Amino acid sequence: MKKLAALAMIVSMLTLAACSGKGAQELYDTAQFEEKQHNLEHATKLYEEIVAKHPQSELAARAKERLEAIKAGK
Repeated sequence: MKKLAALAMIVSMLTLAACSGKGAQELYDTAQFEEKQHNLEHATKLYEEIVAKHPQSELAARAKERLEAIKAGK
């Protein structure tokens, strides 16, 4: 079980590192995937990155909505 958790953490960190140079759409798509996989911590980081790096985009507004929903437990 510990090995599985460690592997999941490594995959998440690598995915996050790989996303650092991506555009808003790629980040949003990855965040949605992570959210569907119930990896809310990583999804939250990706949504926050969209808001920080692309604040004027439509995806930033959608990312803010998803952040609120995650925090509300929806």
